[in-house]
Amino acid sequence: MRKLIIFTVIGFLAQLIDGSLGMAYGVTSSSLLLTFGIAPAIASASVHMAEVVTTAASGISHIKFGNVDRQAVFKLIIPGSIGAFVGACFLSHLPGNIVKPYISLFLLILGIYVLFRFLFQFNQGSEKKSINLSRKQSISLGFIAGFADATGGGGWGPITTPVLLSRKGTSARKVIGTVDTSEFAIAVSASIGFLISLGWKEVNWFWVIALMLGGIIAAPIAAWLVKRLPSHLLGVLVGGFIILTNAQTLLNAWSINDLWIPIIYVFISIVWTVTIIFAVRNNKKHVNS
Repeated sequence: MRKLIIFTVIGFLAQLIDGSLGMAYGVTSSSLLLTFGIAPAIASASVHMAEVVTTAASGISHIKFGNVDRQAVFKLIIPGSIGAFVGACFLSHLPGNIVKPYISLFLLILGIYVLFRFLFQFNQGSEKKSINLSRKQSISLGFIAGFADATGGGGWGPITTPVLLSRKGTSARKVIGTVDTSEFAIAVSASIGFLISLGWKEVNWFWVIALMLGGIIAAPIAAWLVKRLPSHLLGVLVGGFIILTNAQTLLNAWSINDLWIPIIYVFISIVWTVTIIFAVRNNKKHVNS
């Protein structure tokens, strides 16, 4: 019973972050399951099974609060679903650890750009109502993000969100809602792939149910936060989170001295906190002027 409560709380926090920032449910949950000695394929399968329910709840909540660009959702779900299915079927044969640092370096650079754009270049009046994603862009982005999501236990949000936010004029609220809503199809496709390659018996249903419960409770709260928070603050929150999570991957991959790791984390956290304070003060100035 104690473990059920612990994993429900973790599922709640993971979905609260994911629903508010457009990423991190899979990464957070998978990392936790791996620390309990669960094999990567089984951990990823358990997370994606839970995401079938949590992403449905999140998508419904975001649609209710008007955070979704439906055209972008439809453009992303087909290539994303194909990528997720292929990645799930071939997870055990892929050298994910070799490719991951290069993807993280690219996303880290994107995170810095997103932070800079929403901090200094954001103009509320220039925000577009739709994401305006072309078919070619949606196919490449959807397939790569879906494939990475299945092979790494989480990647749809960490890849799709920063790429879409880096486009000029995009609304942070629309991007987060769209990414979270489209993730339902990716979770379903990945789950089907895992069931075909692993079978029902290999899935840890205890973890799945616990993660589901927490995610369902957090989904509407996160969607409400996205609706209420100003876009530039959301952009700064997402940008900082992208930098922090990808810095962790790079530090592990590059075997940085253990003495430097906490110093780097503290530095990133301080800079992120300062940018959040700066964004809040800027918003107050615009409101009062």
